[in-house]
Amino acid sequence: MERISFYDQIARNKRKSVFLIFSIILVIIALGYVIGMIYRDSFFLIMIIATIFSIVYSLVGFYNSDKIAIASVGAQPANPQTYRQFYNIVEGLTIASGLPMPKLYIMQNDQINAFASGRDPQHAVVCVTTGCLAKLNKQELEGVLSHELSHIASYDIRFMTLTAVLVGMVAIISQIFLRSLYYRSGSNNRDNRGGAVLMLIGVILAIIAPIAVQLVQLAISRKREFSADATAVKFTRSPTGLIGALEKIKSNSEMKVSGAVSPLFFAKPSRVANLFQTHPPLEQRIAILKKM
Repeated sequence: MERISFYDQIARNKRKSVFLIFSIILVIIALGYVIGMIYRDSFFLIMIIATIFSIVYSLVGFYNSDKIAIASVGAQPANPQTYRQFYNIVEGLTIASGLPMPKLYIMQNDQINAFASGRDPQHAVVCVTTGCLAKLNKQELEGVLSHELSHIASYDIRFMTLTAVLVGMVAIISQIFLRSLYYRSGSNNRDNRGGAVLMLIGVILAIIAPIAVQLVQLAISRKREFSADATAVKFTRSPTGLIGALEKIKSNSEMKVSGAVSPLFFAKPSRVANLFQTHPPLEQRIAILKKM
């Protein structure tokens, strides 16, 4: 069996994530160019509105990401005496990785799952379900927590916020353009074949672009999960615990959580096609880990 270096896996997924970000930027440029050709006078106004709105919306979520995530799942602070093993494992991993100690929370749920959030390592939280603590052994729990801490170490919340800003810009630009068509009276562009073709291209782009960049956003999320798995192996120097946890999660039923925070979770059993998932298939994650 061909072996995979976790260093190579981390670097490969980071490169793919950056490439996908640039693909979103290219969509914005293409959409902006076409709309700019149609609405020469108001193009910059559309871009300014879209940029300001998407940045403000994303920054509010970014700076309050830990509080929003914890409140949305009804998690409570983990008592150090009651959850001593939880504290000891995280403390050991943060010392080994050089990360500051995050705030720890418990979510009352029988399923095996966990998530991390926070805009940077100094404002990070790690939350696990009661099922995670009850059903995983020490090595498996260490694998899960290493995965979550790797999201913190890699500034994944910051990276995904940048992605959200770009995706939000595409959605807002497209909506402004499509809605403006209802109020647009006849113009020179409609009086010639070239203008009609340009308008048709603009409408098609405005409809397809938001769907395309959302799919790219999901692909970026999946790449960050692969990268977090590899970084977890780097932290623990063994994929065994993480593999064991993922094997147990395969029998999980789907957790009922807000769609806004579901991408944060460690794993989510696949119910739809992989193209529309925030997480890679469990089987694929396990297969890659077994090669490390």
